[in-house]
Amino acid sequence: MQKPLIAAVNGAAVGVGTTMLLHCDLIVAAGSVRFAMPFTSLALIPEAASTLLVPCLLGHQRASAFLLLGEPLDAVTGPDWGLVNQVVEDRMLMETAREIGRRLAALPPEAVRLTKRLMRQGEPTVAGRIKEEMEIFSERLASAAAREAFAAFMEKRKPDLSRVR
Repeated sequence: MQKPLIAAVNGAAVGVGTTMLLHCDLIVAAGSVRFAMPFTSLALIPEAASTLLVPCLLGHQRASAFLLLGEPLDAVTGPDWGLVNQVVEDRMLMETAREIGRRLAALPPEAVRLTKRLMRQGEPTVAGRIKEEMEIFSERLASAAAREAFAAFMEKRKPDLSRVR
C-alpha cells in the first residue's frame, strides 16, 4: 500500500485484529480498546510478521508478555508501548481519525508516498517472516494441541494439554 493507512480501533482487537494494526501507519484507539494476541493459548503462533514487528515496536520483554503469555494490553498503555499513536474518548474516535486523514491529504502526495516507502524499506524481512509464519501456522492448525485448544474453547473449558505436545 503506497498511501498511509490510518486505523481507528474500537472494541476488542484480538489476534488478527491486532496483527492488522502492525501494518498501519497511524493508529488512533478509543479509550475502551483492549489488544490481545492469544495465539499460544490456542496452540498457534502469531501471523503476518507479528513475531518480527511486535518486538520492534514494544521491545523484547514486552513482546514476550504480549505474544508468549497472551497478556492483554489496554488502550491507555498503547502509546507508551508504541502500539498506537494516540488514545481518545470513544465518541471522538472517528473524528480524530478523519482529522489525521485530512492532515495527510493536505500534504504533497508524492512526498508522503516516498517517505512511507523509505520507512517501510527498513523491514526487508517482513515478507519472508510472513511466509515462514504461515508455514508454521498451518502445521500448528493441524496439531493435536490446537485440536484440544479449539475443542476446549468451544466447550467453554480449560484445555488439557498434559498429554499433548
